Amino acid sequence: MQPAIATESCPIDVEHLSVTLRREQRRVRSLREYMVARVQGTPLGASWFDALHDVSFAIERGELFAIVGPNGAGKTTLLRTLAGILPPAAGRVRVHGTIAPLIELGAGFDPELTGAENLELYASFLGVARHASRSRRGAVAEFAGLTDEMFVPVKNYSSGMVARLGFAVATEIRPEVLLVDEVLAVGDDEFRSRCAERIASLRAAGTTIVLVTHDMRLVEEQADRALLLEAGRVRACGAPAEVVAAYRSGGTA
Repeated sequence: MQPAIATESCPIDVEHLSVTLRREQRRVRSLREYMVARVQGTPLGASWFDALHDVSFAIERGELFAIVGPNGAGKTTLLRTLAGILPPAAGRVRVHGTIAPLIELGAGFDPELTGAENLELYASFLGVARHASRSRRGAVAEFAGLTDEMFVPVKNYSSGMVARLGFAVATEIRPEVLLVDEVLAVGDDEFRSRCAERIASLRAAGTTIVLVTHDMRLVEEQADRALLLEAGRVRACGAPAEVVAAYRSGGTA
């Protein structure tokens, strides 16, 4: 695989990407379970499968690029590969600039630490100095609606509070590439409205946003382009309305 050499004008470039993942079969905890499984013909151990196969696309600076598809299509796997969490089995992924992944609720947070401490921890992952992250604590707390909870351990937060904190931290840091997996589905209408405004300001400043979502209305109204995945393969890529129509019809665009 060649090293990441994507450019500032095209920060994400994916070429013929394939990702192979391990699928666990039935686990046995005793000799008796093993013998019963053998008699019944139950598969044991693990197998490998292609979570993504021959996926190619490029994203320009400042784009909002939506990834859609049914459950199990490989959407989150694709985001994790873009974030550098999963390695490609074939092909290459080239990313230019700082990346802020919002792929799982609370990912990168330590539940034993407070919201303020997790702000500093997450910011450090993005290369932000401690004094700089501390100077943004008030803005993060206000946006997330956690002014009174920033010094409470995150393990005492609800899932919505964790999502709000994660989004507020990642977007306050102003990354060059933002990866978002259904986080915008968490929270009330007022918070989602503020998220939409924040995303618009990030795009205006040149941040590239990759969004995994099941909200087809959001895709049609906000995305510049969209990609449809089915069983790990690209079925459509292009204008959001055409990709959404292909998704709803089960065909290709």
